[in-house]
Amino acid sequence: MTAPHDITPLVRATVAGSGTIREVRMFGGIGFMLDGNLVAAVSRRGLLARVGKERQDEALAVPVAHVMVMRGRTMEGYIRVDPENLTDSAVMSLLTLALAFVKTLPRKVSKPARTKGKPK
Repeated sequence: MTAPHDITPLVRATVAGSGTIREVRMFGGIGFMLDGNLVAAVSRRGLLARVGKERQDEALAVPVAHVMVMRGRTMEGYIRVDPENLTDSAVMSLLTLALAFVKTLPRKVSKPARTKGKPK
């Protein structure tokens, strides 16, 4: 088993070459965005993978995976693995499903940075 910080290079290498990947600080760790859509996030709390509702049952077949629950609400299409259960094979399986799902989503256009003060 690997520690959460150890899977960051594996996640980075797996999503590389999939499109425009951007790393964003979120959820107390790093979120990996493909064309503006979240694929996965890695933090001290483990791995979060966005597999979509259609692939959720397939993702839950990974023995260490469970549905993400945030503030008592089930987040359909998001799968979580606790840090003590992270294995390279679980990470690879979930990232494969997450990339396949996120590639079906429309690209998000970045909004221009807001400037402070009144517009001129």
